[in-house]
Amino acid sequence: MSVKEPVAGFAVAVVREDGKWRCSALDSEALTNLDAAITALGKLRSTGAVFGLLAVDDEFFVIVRPSPRGPSLLLSDAAAALDYDIAADVLDVLRVDPPDEDDDSIWPEGDLEILADVGLPGPELEVITGEVDLYPDEQLQMIAQRCGFADEFAQLLDEI
Repeated sequence: MSVKEPVAGFAVAVVREDGKWRCSALDSEALTNLDAAITALGKLRSTGAVFGLLAVDDEFFVIVRPSPRGPSLLLSDAAAALDYDIAADVLDVLRVDPPDEDDDSIWPEGDLEILADVGLPGPELEVITGEVDLYPDEQLQMIAQRCGFADEFAQLLDEI
């Protein structure tokens, strides 16, 4: 069930404070360890929104939003849990069984309203996750554009 070689991709923390967006890189461990991502995001103190965008191996993305009641999560492709520990961990936290090995369908699992308060309603996020011809980084760029932090996001991706 786990990928042993290093996982490609990126992990970005997004913070909205006083009407301004900030994006910063998270440690690469966040791509393989959900707890590491949640812990790193939890350390970012802000009166505004704080969430993480994880693009894993050009296969899927995860949105992580810490809160005192526990993290809100969205996994763009539930079938990724068959091959990636972090995706399996997301389903575990959500208390959702992984799909069957034979199932080749792609569907998101988790909270589609995770970014509704920052400008991305659930139905629009569902459309973005359904764009299976796009890579996860392209889907996350669409999310950044819709929420209003596309420039900060693109600048960070150019740096990392």
